[in-house]
Amino acid sequence: MATNGLGDVQQVEAFVHQLINPAMRENALLELSKKRENFPELAPYLWHSFGAIAALLQEIVTIYPLLSPPSLTAHASNRVCNALALLQCVASHNETRALFLQAHIPLFLYPFLQTMSKTRPFEYLRLTSLGVIGALVKVDDTDVINFLLSTEIIPLCLRTMEIGTELSKTVATFIVQKILLDDVGLNYICATAERFFAVGAVLGNMVVAQAQMVDQPSQRLLKHIIRCYLRLSDNPRAREALRSCLPELLRNAQFTACLKNDDTTRRWLAQLLINVGFPDAAAALGALDVVQPTPMTGA
Repeated sequence: MATNGLGDVQQVEAFVHQLINPAMRENALLELSKKRENFPELAPYLWHSFGAIAALLQEIVTIYPLLSPPSLTAHASNRVCNALALLQCVASHNETRALFLQAHIPLFLYPFLQTMSKTRPFEYLRLTSLGVIGALVKVDDTDVINFLLSTEIIPLCLRTMEIGTELSKTVATFIVQKILLDDVGLNYICATAERFFAVGAVLGNMVVAQAQMVDQPSQRLLKHIIRCYLRLSDNPRAREALRSCLPELLRNAQFTACLKNDDTTRRWLAQLLINVGFPDAAAALGALDVVQPTPMTGA
C-alpha cells in the first residue's frame, strides 16, 4: 500500500478485515478514518476486501430510523461519519470512482441530505455526506455529472444551501458550481424556467443572507455563488433572465468590498456584470484590466 512500512500496511489491512466483525467495527472505522490520508491505496483495498463496503453501507442504513423523528446522538453521528469518510476515499480514487457510481452508492447518502434538523449531529452528518459528493465532482467527469443529474442531487443541495451552516452551504454550492461548469449540467439546469429559477432563487437568498451577517460576508461562500451566476450567464436564456433577477447587492460596491483582496472573484463578478448588461457596475470593481467583454466558459 504505497510508501508505508510493512507494519503500518499490515495494521491497516487488519482494521479493514475487522470491519466485517460487528464487535470490532466501531474501532476499525475510527482507526481507518484517521489513517486514510496516509494510505492512497486504501480505497481499492476497501472495495476489493470481502464484506468491507457492505459493512460501511450497513453502518449507514442503521442510522435511518434515527432520522425521523430526529433522535441522532453525537456518538451515532460520529460513528456513521467515520464510515462516510471511508466512502469518500472510494469516491475520490480513480480506480474505484466509476465502480462507486455503478453501485449507486451515493443514493444511500441522500436520506441524510433530506434532514432538516439543525442540531450539531445532523449538521455534521449532512456536511460529511456532502463531502462524499464533493469528492466525486472535484474531478471533471461528465459521467459523474450525468449520474448525479439522474438523481435528486440538485434539490438536495439547494435545501442545504438554504438551511445549513456556512460550511455545509459552501460545500453544497461548490457541488452545484461543479455541475454547472459541465456543459451537461448547465444545459440541464437551464432547460426549464422552473429549474433555473429554483437555483437562481436560492443563490439570491444566499446573497441577501450574506449581506445580513453581523460580520463581513463569507468570501469563500460568496466566491462559489458568484461563480455559479457567472456560469449561468454563459447560457443565452439564463443571461437574459439574470438581467432582471441578479441580486442588486452584487452591484453594490459596499457589499462587494469584501472581495478587494480576491482578484479572481472580482474578475468573475466583473465578467458577470458585463455579461448581463451592467458595465458601469463592473468598472467600479476596478477589475476591467483583466476582464474580457465576452462570456467566459469553463472553470
